[in-house]
Amino acid sequence: MNLLLFLSDAIIPLLIFSIVGYGLLTKHHIYDDFIKGAKDGFETVIGIMPTLIGLMIGVGILRASGFLDFLATLLGYITEPLHFPAELVPVTIVKMFSSSAATGLVLDIFKQYGPDSYYGTITSIMMSCTETIFYTMSVYFMSAKVQKTRYTLAGALLTTLIGTIASVVLSGFL
Repeated sequence: MNLLLFLSDAIIPLLIFSIVGYGLLTKHHIYDDFIKGAKDGFETVIGIMPTLIGLMIGVGILRASGFLDFLATLLGYITEPLHFPAELVPVTIVKMFSSSAATGLVLDIFKQYGPDSYYGTITSIMMSCTETIFYTMSVYFMSAKVQKTRYTLAGALLTTLIGTIASVVLSGFL
């Protein structure tokens, strides 16, 4: 166990030293590569900033308007027989757009029901088993300039559905 703790503490510094050592041995200008990579990363952030702001504003509007609560009540008639609480529908929907906004909803659920409750358990597992579909697609496809996404959206929605179902099933066994 102590060996694992040591390795977990030392892995990042060892990785950095190995990269620097490799660069020194091959007489490669690693600092210039680092600066070039940082510049490219900064340009990517600037390029995706409008998309990020748009997603954050959209999720904020949905949350503040009460539409998510209305949708939860409406879809609750379908989800309750499937043992998926209507109170968790907003988290499922928002998670597809923004993980940080979904985390805010998760904290609200934890305050109301507790993290160890049935709702808290489902929410915790669901946050780990699902992806921010629209955020990921918009950011990564835009930065990579992908025009044809093929089956990405359908596959991502299917895996989110499976992750949500898995959260309900797994929380029933805890």
